[in-house]
Amino acid sequence: MKKILIAAAAASVIACAFSLARSVSEGRFNISGTITVPDRLVSMAESDNNSCAIIVKNEADVPVAIKRVVNPKFPLQFTMGEEDLLAESLDGALKLEVQINNHGQLGLVKQGDIFGVAEEMIKPTSKNVLVQADKTMGRVRLARNVKGNFFRTAAR
Repeated sequence: MKKILIAAAAASVIACAFSLARSVSEGRFNISGTITVPDRLVSMAESDNNSCAIIVKNEADVPVAIKRVVNPKFPLQFTMGEEDLLAESLDGALKLEVQINNHGQLGLVKQGDIFGVAEEMIKPTSKNVLVQADKTMGRVRLARNVKGNFFRTAAR
């Protein structure tokens, strides 16, 4: 009887260890997806020395994870895991943002930077997240030699 109890205890310890190892490998934070850039911005986004920062923020807009890809090519497949976490707690829904720039400063948007946000809030284990980086900061330029341009005709 004693041998049976010892064998059952050993089996349960092994089963728990296997279960724990499996949950650690899957992780509590594992996000994957694709970042796309429209054709009009691809050459700017893929220029030399650019970096693509994938930023995951909580509902209070505080970054909880960051991954950086240097010299990205689009469409960019990405995976974020436990090694990319900045914070311990991952309560509630998360927001995924993308910033493409060549100055390396996150949160500071300068002329020529490209950025985008996932359309929906995500979970810490979301798969197939699609983000389109289709916004840019830049100087607005008026079309030249165009008849009926409001800004040219309004000044007269």
